[in-house]
Amino acid sequence: MSNWLRASLPDPYHDKTCNQLLRLRKVDLLKIIVSQNSMTSQVAVEKIKLEKPPLDLHYLGDRVLRQDAKRVARVDQETRQLVREMLQTMYSQDGIGLAAPQVGIHKQLIVIDCEPNNAATSPVVLINPVIKSYSRDLCVIQEGCLSIPGVYMDVTRPAVIEVSYKDEQGRPQTLKATELLARVIQHEMDHLNGVLFVDRVQNALALTEELRKHGFSPQAVKSVA
Repeated sequence: MSNWLRASLPDPYHDKTCNQLLRLRKVDLLKIIVSQNSMTSQVAVEKIKLEKPPLDLHYLGDRVLRQDAKRVARVDQETRQLVREMLQTMYSQDGIGLAAPQVGIHKQLIVIDCEPNNAATSPVVLINPVIKSYSRDLCVIQEGCLSIPGVYMDVTRPAVIEVSYKDEQGRPQTLKATELLARVIQHEMDHLNGVLFVDRVQNALALTEELRKHGFSPQAVKSVA
């Protein structure tokens, strides 16, 4: 997922949280109000584009994207290797989030890096994530997805979430995410349930036009909006 900052806020959603979010500079959007020590990954991956990423992406219309992911029973070296390969693939595709089903792996595992151009920051790895609570405040932001390149549409989601998960060492973690991180976590967790962001788009006519413009079939959308 990338280009989150092409956001606009429709009139019905001018709530306090979203107004504050959209007034921030881009660099401020990427500051997440969580403990860096508890949430950042210790898997070492250089933030570079590879000519041949280790994993292949799947795209809207591929059946693999519509299947539910299974819980990771054991977090081990094989899991950490998958994390490395997912991060390498994500960085190579200019993404800020990637879910295992997007590379054809039916595991509840997502990787996120809201600052892919900042070598000093670490990515976030969430294994078997569960959202424990949502804020009542909603925010509308234009989303994109590595599995639907070129298509960007407004999606409404809660502005703040609390999520529990295991990190790449198998340790239980809990974090409260706001702003961009909250948005990316929700987007990527949808993939674990066979849901894509276009399924949540409410403007069906605009969505159909955008999908056709970029070579995707509107019939591949399974609306949950």
